[in-house]
Amino acid sequence: MADTLSAPYAERTEPSPLLLDGHRLTLTETVTVARGPDRPRTGLADRAVGRMRATATAKDDLIAAGVPIYGVTAGFGDSNTRQIHGVKGAALQENLLRFLNCGTGDAAAQDVTRATLLIRANCLARGYSAIRPRVVELLLDCLNHDILPIIPERGSVGASGDLVPLSYVARMLTGEGEVLHDGERRTAAVALAAAGLTPVELESKEGLALVNGTSFMAGFAVLAAHDALELAFAAELCTAMASQVLLGNPAHFDDFLFQQKPHEGVLTSARNVRVLLAGGESADGAPGADGEWAGDGYRQLERPIQDRYSIRCAPHVVGALRDTLSWAGQMLEIEVNSSNDNPLFHPEGRVLNGGNFYGGHVGQVMDSLKIAVASVADMLDRQLELVVDEKFNNGLTPNLIPRFEPGSWDSGLHHGFKGMQISASSLVAEALRWTTPATSFSRSTEAHNQDKVSMGTIAARDARSIVELAQEVVAIHLIALCQAADLRGLEQLSPATAAVHTLVRKVTPFLEGDRPLQDDIQRVTELVRSGELRRAAPIAVAGMPSPH
Repeated sequence: MADTLSAPYAERTEPSPLLLDGHRLTLTETVTVARGPDRPRTGLADRAVGRMRATATAKDDLIAAGVPIYGVTAGFGDSNTRQIHGVKGAALQENLLRFLNCGTGDAAAQDVTRATLLIRANCLARGYSAIRPRVVELLLDCLNHDILPIIPERGSVGASGDLVPLSYVARMLTGEGEVLHDGERRTAAVALAAAGLTPVELESKEGLALVNGTSFMAGFAVLAAHDALELAFAAELCTAMASQVLLGNPAHFDDFLFQQKPHEGVLTSARNVRVLLAGGESADGAPGADGEWAGDGYRQLERPIQDRYSIRCAPHVVGALRDTLSWAGQMLEIEVNSSNDNPLFHPEGRVLNGGNFYGGHVGQVMDSLKIAVASVADMLDRQLELVVDEKFNNGLTPNLIPRFEPGSWDSGLHHGFKGMQISASSLVAEALRWTTPATSFSRSTEAHNQDKVSMGTIAARDARSIVELAQEVVAIHLIALCQAADLRGLEQLSPATAAVHTLVRKVTPFLEGDRPLQDDIQRVTELVRSGELRRAAPIAVAGMPSPH
């Protein structure tokens, strides 16, 4: 694979044109177009245009020959036995978009919509969907002008692809429906005219080509996986800081241990924790408070030999997420570079019916990602308990309250991170609830034509939601860890964790006494989501981009 989520990915310094041919779109490019402040302009590669024209011609020849073609000269779904004359082909496409325009729920976020437009255009650029280049070029023009269809999130069963959500994309190209443009909600016709663009009149097969694929679920999936990779680093950072503020045993992360069970993701995660710990006060070995003993009876050790699992086994938990992301990256890269459509046309004049619209791989990897991310969030919640609970935090204050002079007015009044722990527990519980596999809930629908469906879109949406919850758990934990570091003494930190402490302190000050922390959580969450947290660490972290 040219680019997977487990490999380092380059960050653009100057946007250059991104020409799609259906074969070479990377996951990094998808994220950059969806979110980048300097998004590259997109267009079609010449080789893609040639293939598209060839299959459009093949389609027209088959129609002229009177061949019954699904979705072209025959109805959709279980209506495929009803053949129509070729002159009705365009009207059939118009009705397809009308009856599919029945989505519900909140509108998809703008980054998801941009990713959807890019992925759909790339799938069509492979050239086998018998759609004119002009239609796909208009789709990319909308992306370049940031004209984004308002797509309700709900309504897709993930086979025949994302029919309902993608109908909103297709209608935009005809000047119908509503879009978001320049921050305002307006009709597609008005937005297209403002950008100097002309709507298209869809010809035979073109409406079906636009809606019959996995591009909406793939948009959610690529962004969720990208964010989960940032989350993996954040969890490793939290583990290193937790070990430091709890005066833990850094030997738990010795490379020798992990070489004896060498899952690639676990090796990477353990290495990252070691690098983050490097240069800290206790980074070179186990705590030495008890020392050696020459007695012959019994003694009670002041320090435990082993830290609890949420610290000691953290590379195994985060490593499972990293390995899941490696697999997910491979599957998603194939998905965004595939002809997920039906029927497909061979340039030599054949039309073939199949099931390339099926979202099974997206659904499976997203259900797996859900479980891996929620497991990491659960681990971080357990670490948070160790840090805030005076029974386990090795001399830190209860709930990380400041140290008040005995008898002072503030003594006994403050509860520190008690509410934050409650909030984190709630977030983790919600994340764990969503781990039920969506792909297990196939429903026979559309008059038993779609009798086995993927539910990949629901799985991808769930994965997005779990990642967002986990980001907030990380934020709460990081705020607590910085409080603990201040209470323990910043000399316990390594250069890498000290740099992160400095960054976090720019957006959330030391907790001098009880105060609302809602806004602090959101500010730190954005540090995690944006990658700024990772870039603050003055190290090269395995499995991530190099910091700049």
